Amino acid sequence: MIAHAQIEKEIQLIIENAIREDVGVGDHSSLACIPKNATGKAKLLVKDTGVLAGVDFAKQVFSYVDPELKVETLLEDGSPIQYGDIAFYVSGSSQSILKAERLVLNAMQRMSAIATKTNAFAELLKNTKTKILDTRKTTPGIRALEKWAVKIGGGVNHRFALYDMIMLKDNHIDFSGGVGAAIEKTQAYLRENSLDLKIIVEARNLEEIKEILNYDGIHRILIDNFNYEDTRAAVALINGKTQTESSGGITLETAAEYAACGVDYISSGALTHSVHNLDLSLKAID
Repeated sequence: MIAHAQIEKEIQLIIENAIREDVGVGDHSSLACIPKNATGKAKLLVKDTGVLAGVDFAKQVFSYVDPELKVETLLEDGSPIQYGDIAFYVSGSSQSILKAERLVLNAMQRMSAIATKTNAFAELLKNTKTKILDTRKTTPGIRALEKWAVKIGGGVNHRFALYDMIMLKDNHIDFSGGVGAAIEKTQAYLRENSLDLKIIVEARNLEEIKEILNYDGIHRILIDNFNYEDTRAAVALINGKTQTESSGGITLETAAEYAACGVDYISSGALTHSVHNLDLSLKAID
């Protein structure tokens, strides 16, 4: 994974771009009817059930829009939530609160949905050695937020992007002329460019796993779209020589069985690409 400082830079870019997109030259609705010096208070009201995520992000948004805004936190990221809960109060300039409102809600609703789904997987796997991983199947432009939400929900972040880990998948292997050729070319590339990147290789069958095991320096084998029986055989064949990861349409209904096969990780794109936003509202307080 990339450094924490780089993640923070990504989050700052998300805030800057989202405010540019939403506010532009000004929030004319607020400018038209609310005096510049008017102050107020609002609450983040929960209207759903799940796991809360995005509170710390909301604080960053409020601070970016107006450093004078004050946030009183009642529920932290990762808290279980139910209808009627209040996550925080924000007070200060009424215009500033409204300028930040939509970005805060859009982000928190989606982050909470991702954290909720991730937590369901994490709870299912908590008595096994298997951890739930995210993928790069994220919303363009807000990957940092979605992967942050996965961590809040109890999951583990996979690579952040194409530049922080080598992952040789089926197309890489086919374009390279086979799994062995792909590995050899990759290891040569890393040596020539003095790069220290972990290598994950996808296997489509047990024969490819046998070929991958001929090479040192493989961090993890991705056991992709295997059934339970073949997954157990793959784990036995690998026998701890590398980390193991199952992927390919794994759901809450099938995850426990794959974990029982002994894999170290299960990855699921559904954590980020198939969630329904939790219902949250920012309501002014009289």
